[in-house]
Amino acid sequence: MPKTVISQETATSSPVEPVLPPFLLTNRQGEAARALLSYVAGLPLASVDAQFLAVVVAIRAARGGVGNVTGTDVRSLRLEDPHRAVTGLEAAGWEVPGPLVDGDQDVPVGIRVPEMGRETGHPLPLGKGTRSRVSGWAMRARIAKPVKKASPAIRLAALFLAAHSTSELHGRIPGQLPEACRAAVPELAAKGFLADLSGDTYRLDPAVRHLAGRFRTPEEIAEEARVEASRPPAEPDPDQITPAAWDAWKSGTSPALRRHVEAVEHCPLCRFPMGRVAKAFMYPPADVPAARSVLTAYEAWEDGHPDRGPQAAALAAAFRAEHGHGPSYGQLCKGLGWKLSRSLRGFVVHRIVAEDWLTDTSPVPWTLRPGRVAQAHGIALPGQAVRGNR
Repeated sequence: MPKTVISQETATSSPVEPVLPPFLLTNRQGEAARALLSYVAGLPLASVDAQFLAVVVAIRAARGGVGNVTGTDVRSLRLEDPHRAVTGLEAAGWEVPGPLVDGDQDVPVGIRVPEMGRETGHPLPLGKGTRSRVSGWAMRARIAKPVKKASPAIRLAALFLAAHSTSELHGRIPGQLPEACRAAVPELAAKGFLADLSGDTYRLDPAVRHLAGRFRTPEEIAEEARVEASRPPAEPDPDQITPAAWDAWKSGTSPALRRHVEAVEHCPLCRFPMGRVAKAFMYPPADVPAARSVLTAYEAWEDGHPDRGPQAAALAAAFRAEHGHGPSYGQLCKGLGWKLSRSLRGFVVHRIVAEDWLTDTSPVPWTLRPGRVAQAHGIALPGQAVRGNR
C-alpha cells in the first residue's frame, strides 16, 4: 500500500478553536470569593437588598475594618429599598457614621464592620491583591450583560452561582444561597447567564466564563496538593546550563542519540536557544499522575475532537519531513490550533500515543512520529513499515 503524502497545509487545516477569555480569579481567589459570599449569607440580614449591599461593603472593609461607600455606589446597585438596606446593616451591628442614601452622592461614607477590625478570628483574612481581585470580580459579575438590569435577587444569585462554578463552567447550587435568590435562579437561565439548568446543577454560559470561581471539591484540592508534593525538585533555569556542561552530556550519549540531539539543536526552522534544548534532554519531565481536574477537562475536550489521532499523526509526519526531527508537544498542539494548558496538553498527547496514532522514544524529546494505527491508515514516515488496515 503506497504511503500517503500529507502537506503541512493539509495537516493543519483543522478549524482553529476560539480564544476563550481568561478567568478573572485564580483558584485561591475563587476560594476567597466564596468565603465572602458565605460570610454575607451567614449575617442576620432580613432583605436581599441588605445582603447585596453587604457584599460590597464587606470586601472593601476586609483589610482595615472600614469599607468606604458612596451614594453613587449604592445607586449603581439598583436596590429596591436602599434605606431599608442601610438599616439592615446597622441592625447587624455595622456602623454607618453619616448619610449614605440622601447625602452628597460623591462623598464616601466609611462603614465600620467590627468583625473586620479583629487581629484574630478575622472572617475574611485576605491579602491586598486578593481583596482587590475579588472586589473587581464582584463588580464585573453584578454588571454582566445578562443581569445588568435585573433585580438584586437575580444579581446576587449570579454572584453565588458564578463563584461556585468549576473551570469547566459546571456547578451545583450551594446550600448557602439565600431563599430569595434560589427562587430567582430560573431567571438566570432565561436571561442567558446560565447555559443549562437541571435541578440543582447548572452550567454557566460561555459568554460569562471569565466569572467562574473555579470551584474545587475538598477531594480535588487534596489530590492537587498530593500531586504537587510528588513533583521533583525544581529544574535549573536554561540560562544556568553552561556550554561546557552541555557538551559533556552529549559526549556521553550514543551516536544515534547524539545525531538526534544535533538535529534538534541545529534545526534551521526551530532555531531553539541552546539552553532550551539542553534542559529538555538533560532534565526530562517526571511522570506525574494527572489531577482529576485535568481528566475532567480532557473528557470535555475529547468530545469535540474526534479526529485528534489522524490529525496529530499527519502533522507529526509532515513536521518530521520538514524539520528532520519530530515536534515537541507544544509544537504539535500549536500546529493543530489546539489551545490547551500545559498540563492538559501533556495529557492529550499521552492519550494519542496510548491510542497508537503517535509513538515516541520516551523520555527523549522531539521524537513524536506516526504510530502503528496511523501506519495502518497510510500515514507513515519514509522507512516506516505501512501496515494494512485492521
